[in-house]
Amino acid sequence: MKIISLFILANLFFLSTKENKQNYTTVKQETKLQQSIKRGKEIYVDMCATCHLPNGKGVAKIYPPLAKSDYLMKKREASIQAIKYGLKGKIVVNGVTYNGNMASLGLYEDEVADVMNYITNAWGNKNPKMVTKEEVKKIQKKEA
Repeated sequence: MKIISLFILANLFFLSTKENKQNYTTVKQETKLQQSIKRGKEIYVDMCATCHLPNGKGVAKIYPPLAKSDYLMKKREASIQAIKYGLKGKIVVNGVTYNGNMASLGLYEDEVADVMNYITNAWGNKNPKMVTKEEVKKIQKKEA
């Protein structure tokens, strides 16, 4: 009986001194850039994919590619301006000349930033410098 009592007391002591461990779920918080990319993808699918296609490859000699696009990655301001105000005239993308029109989509400045963040981080493009609403706001329409 004494052995059982000692065993019970030892267990009670052990259990009372054991840390109270709770199960916590690890939550990975998205960065502002990741959130913007997610919103930009939704806008892209709704507003841009018809011409530039869901894979960003565009249509040869008609709609320029956004996937692995030298123009998009090297001409940040011009790319923002095209999304914000539309585009008319010649541009050269990956060595191919395009001469068409892209109508203004009527997006808000934060939506333009989100689309830019999505397309500059999709399909082989990588842009660690986030496009912001404030940056888009500074881009003025250039008269032809």
